[in-house]
Parts: sequence; C-alpha cells; structure tokens
Amino acid sequence: MSRFVPLSIPNFEGNERKYVDDAIDQGWVSTGGAYITKLEEKLADFLHTDNVAACQSGTAALHLSMVEAEVKPGDVVLVPPLTFIAAVNPVKYQFAIPVFIDCDDSFCMDPVKLQAFCENECRFDGSQLRYNNQVIKAIVVVHVFGNMANMVAIMDIAKMYNLKVIEDATEALGSKYTAGPLVGKYAGTIGDFGCYSFNGNKIITTGGGGAVTANDTKVVDHIRYLSTQAKDDVHYYIHNEVGYNFRMTNLQAALGVAQMEELPEFIRRKQTNYQLYCELFEGFELGKMIGFREDIYSNMWFYSLEINRDKVKATMREIITALEKCGVQTRAIWGLINEQVPYKNEVTYKLEKAPYYAERILNLPSSTQITNDEIEFVAEQVKKVLGEFAHE
Repeated sequence: MSRFVPLSIPNFEGNERKYVDDAIDQGWVSTGGAYITKLEEKLADFLHTDNVAACQSGTAALHLSMVEAEVKPGDVVLVPPLTFIAAVNPVKYQFAIPVFIDCDDSFCMDPVKLQAFCENECRFDGSQLRYNNQVIKAIVVVHVFGNMANMVAIMDIAKMYNLKVIEDATEALGSKYTAGPLVGKYAGTIGDFGCYSFNGNKIITTGGGGAVTANDTKVVDHIRYLSTQAKDDVHYYIHNEVGYNFRMTNLQAALGVAQMEELPEFIRRKQTNYQLYCELFEGFELGKMIGFREDIYSNMWFYSLEINRDKVKATMREIITALEKCGVQTRAIWGLINEQVPYKNEVTYKLEKAPYYAERILNLPSSTQITNDEIEFVAEQVKKVLGEFAHE
C-alpha cells in the first residue's frame, strides 16, 4: 500500500520531549511531581473551574465520580447506549444498575425521553426518584465527538428529581456553550462532576490519563485523596477510607502540560479540517457530514459521515474493510452498549435514534496533523467505495 491515512493519532509538535526529559532528569516519574500540579492548574485555568484532579484515565475519572456521588449496589444510573463502553462500565464497578436512555440527533442523551422516563416509569417521593423501587442516583451524560448535550434541559430534570449529573466530556475538552443560559460554560463544568480523557486518540494526550472536576472544590480534593490510595498519614501508612491507585504519573503529566500549550491550535485545526470535509461531501448523495449544535463552540474532535442506507446496503464491516484496502482507516460509531454481552439484559427506554445511527455512521480520519491533500484523498476513496457498493 503506497499511502495510508490513519484514523486519529497523537501530535507531538511542542515541548513534549523537553518536559518529559526534565521529569526524568528530576527523578519524578511516578504519582508525584511538579508536572501533575502544573497540568491540574492549566486545566482549571482553561476550563474556568476552581479545581481539577489528574488521574489515570477517563474511566478512572468516571469511576471516582460514581464513588463520590455515592452510587451504591442496587442503585440505578441513567446512561446512554450510543457511546464508548467505558462511560457505562463504572456503573457496574459500583454494582449498580444502568438504564439506557436514547440519544437525539446530536448523538447525546435525549432530554425529552429522559424526562418522559422519569415522569412515566418512575416514582418521586419529593426526595428520591425510584424505578422498580430502586433509587436512581445519577445521570451519565456523554458529550459525543465534541458535540454537547442539551445541558440546560438535562440539568433542569436533574434538579427536579434530585439526581447527580456526571458529565463524560472525555471527547469534548474545549467545547463550550456560546448562547443561552450556559453561555461560556465548558463541557464538563456544568454538572456535579466532569470527566476528561487523554488517551492517545483524544484532542490532547498523556498516553493514558484523565482528569476530573466538580462543582465543589472540596469534592475534587476528596477525589484526589481517593485516587492516591486514601493516604491519611503517608509516613505511617494510615488509611481511613478505601482508596484507589488512580493518580496520574508525573511523566504523563509532563506530556499533558506540553499538549495543553497546543490545545487552542489543535482545536483550530480540527475545525478547519471539518469544514473542508463538509465542502468535499457537499451534494454527495450516498452520505452527508453530521453537524454540531449551533449554540456551541465545538472542538470538533471526531468527524461523522451518515451513510445513505436507501442506496448503500453493504455492512459497516464491508465498508471499513474496503476503505482499509484503499489506504483509509475509518471506524463504525460503536456497537450499542445495551447489545453487548454484559448489558444485554438491562433495561432500555425507547431506543430509536441510537440504533438508527449505529447502522449509518462512519467516522473519518481526524488527526490534527492531517493535510488537506490527505483529506481530499479520504473523501475521494470514501466516495469511490460507497459508489461501488451502491452499484451492486
């Protein structure tokens, strides 16, 4: 194969090597060191929030949020079906019960169906919302691909029923509202907890790693404490709570500090590249680019093409395999979580949009260092492959 365009790879154009070498030279490579504090401060400053705790992964951030939200065995957590499974697995870590609420056209949780479920399927006693006599503790809201959920409506519902809101902003660092009551608020800073991921394919990366913020700075301090094995006396190994080995390492944080310096430029490139894709697929009858909410400034982390299933009958696996042979790495949106083996017996509520998009969405290469020539090549190959399948 003479040419290959990957789906999403990390971009190290700045001070990454310099800062990592500095951490190594100082001998601070594990879960202590100045770069962890620097990264937390940079994130807090960028997000306009008071406190951020860096941790091992976005999944760890979600799990710690569940713990802090006091999600207990037998409690119910309302979750989305159309997202990466890591958004829901922490519910199981707490031996709680997920209930899957459908998405809307943003791919994010549908507040209309969320409200309908709470009103029509549950009982509220003025303090607790119950489903089948089990307490509903929280809602996990995922801001999919850098888009943002309708947080005004979701927060109103959460307040009405006394539910904690855990924002999974693992794909949406830098996305924020530009209009309405939440103008200026970043993804992850609206609910009770906000979680971020710095996996290798995210808009910034620390290799692995994540972060969590909350609407109460003392809560973040407690999460940080839990993430470092709940040490009450580091010299005599006194622990008054069950803790976790969920702290980010200083080497990871050194990468993260450098990446934060580049984040505004990375977002600019994501937005510019998305616009080029839109121009190239304009008028294409076999697929159309999915947009973002008009009332937000999106980091446009991932790009989605909706395949016209009236004309293209090939399976997503056939399409992706054919494109791989042409030198283009693409991806299906996700297998629905409620259809996965660990979740196939869980309750779902009016799933319509989620299965619709699961059959139609193809994610396109979106690295920040992708060139215009590569984007044009991707569009050309996608059009060719879909055209070949449409003619069968």
